[in-house]
Amino acid sequence: MYPPEKIRNIAIIAHIDHGKTTLLDCLLGQAEIFRDNEIIPERAMDSNELEKERGITIFAKHTSLFVNECKINIIDTPGHADFSGEVERVLGMVNCVLLIIDAAEGPMPQTRFVLSQALKMGINPIVVLNKIDKPHADPENALNKTFDLFVELGASDEQLDFPYCYASAIGGYAFLNEGDPRENMKPLFDLVVEKVPYPPGNLEVPFLMQASTISHSDFLGRQATGRILEGIIKKGDSFTMIEKGGHPTQHKVTRIDGYHGLKKVELEEAGVGDIVSISGAPNVMIGDTLCNPNHIQQLPSIELGEPTLSVEISVNAGPFVGRDGKYVTMNKIRERLLHEKKSNISLNVEEVEGREDAIQVAGRGELHLSILIEAMRREGYEFLVSKPRVILRENKDEPIEHTHIEVPEEFSGTVIEEINRRKGEMLNFHTNEHNITTLEFSLPTRGLIGYRNDFLTVTRGLGILTSVFDSYGPYRGEIAGRKYGALISMNQGKVTGYACFNLQSRGTIFVKPGDDVYEGMIIGENSRDNDLVVNITREKQLTNVRASGTDESLTLTPPKVLTLEQAIDFIQNDEFVEVTPNHIRLRKKVLNETQRKSSSRK
Repeated sequence: MYPPEKIRNIAIIAHIDHGKTTLLDCLLGQAEIFRDNEIIPERAMDSNELEKERGITIFAKHTSLFVNECKINIIDTPGHADFSGEVERVLGMVNCVLLIIDAAEGPMPQTRFVLSQALKMGINPIVVLNKIDKPHADPENALNKTFDLFVELGASDEQLDFPYCYASAIGGYAFLNEGDPRENMKPLFDLVVEKVPYPPGNLEVPFLMQASTISHSDFLGRQATGRILEGIIKKGDSFTMIEKGGHPTQHKVTRIDGYHGLKKVELEEAGVGDIVSISGAPNVMIGDTLCNPNHIQQLPSIELGEPTLSVEISVNAGPFVGRDGKYVTMNKIRERLLHEKKSNISLNVEEVEGREDAIQVAGRGELHLSILIEAMRREGYEFLVSKPRVILRENKDEPIEHTHIEVPEEFSGTVIEEINRRKGEMLNFHTNEHNITTLEFSLPTRGLIGYRNDFLTVTRGLGILTSVFDSYGPYRGEIAGRKYGALISMNQGKVTGYACFNLQSRGTIFVKPGDDVYEGMIIGENSRDNDLVVNITREKQLTNVRASGTDESLTLTPPKVLTLEQAIDFIQNDEFVEVTPNHIRLRKKVLNETQRKSSSRK
């Protein structure tokens, strides 16, 4: 057990893709915690399957390094604003943050959010200007912009006097001043040991801790992870858990886990400043207090920002229900969502009044909700997802996002026109010497729903769009929906190449020959603004006349395969996304009478 004076607790915070996870890989590699012949995985802390696939950090995770006779506990945090609940929870465990800034890009929208949270809690950050070796790196400009951001966010004089260093995570070095040798990360390690205050608390007083995150073991059950605020805890000790409502229950420590590199290690005891996982309270929740039975004390609950977006998840009642999914009933879906709520407290799960076949799930954004939906489908669940809706306050105020866009100058006019149509207000406009235009908007969250796909299309994949929740503001009026209608299947059967060939001039097709479709299923996007009911299963009529080469002349455009996020973006209020373990389909809620008459005539 390390004394508090030898412990440093830090969190790494940054905007997406500013090198946070790569820097952590570098620190792990140079802290000599791996064997010489041990294979170190890339993005070592991103252990979740979805994190590896998407290349982003979704869940906050812990590790420990040992440098200069000090134990450095590091928490890796998500960079995307949709997972800000993870950041808000873990900042209470640390005494300092490493703020990673891209030396070329400077501070970005997510930087603003995570930094503001840290400053409000009185934390003094250390700034790391990363990617110093990039061709267009301008570290002095990035440093000046970072200082301006500190001022704008109301930093104290002590916080404004932040220490900083330069680094290249991919190059494996850090340095404090221009001209210093660029050899390894030792300057950054030394800065952490010197500048990060050791955790407060007293080893001699009764044990006290708050559960900041929850993990689960198949053998030990739920484990409460947090920083020990006071005293010492040993394996076998009794402790009291006080839940949010103030009700105390008695438990016994069955195991204490600490961290060493990427591995959990069992500890016999832990004391003030240690970040550990404690087993023994099977019903522990995030924010619960763990304390000495003879000194009952409840800590304030962990306050998180409100969800801004909600979807309805309902039972799949389509003709293909049960083909893929293992869990298709509402009871199973509800049970899974309530289980998720226990560990993901930035998520809200509520019943839909008057409906037994649906449940409302609210989160921080489309990505936050889609990660949950993707995880459920991989576990064998099958259900329907409605179009996301923003959560309005009682006075009708709506969530407003600070939106940052970077596009080649030639596309800026088109982007500005579309953002204005979506009720956005321009805050900043700047074009640099490389003809890259930077735009900043105040935009309703409603205006972002369904726009990201269009944005990538009009900028030919060259644009960057990021946003972060800013505040609630007055409702800005109605926003027009999708520009184009849907192509809807009129019957059930298998898609044919002949039908696809005849329909591809009508719009963009989402299915390919051989796929199963049913009546009411959306099989493409119309090139006009109305919905069109079509026969995608039509076969070519056979004749007794043969002509050489006739059947070989069909040239099909490859279908557009929608990802889960693209499907959720695409649908309108009268449409659903049908999610199964193997398929993502789109469908109408019901075919209206006009569409039915149209399909019967055809």
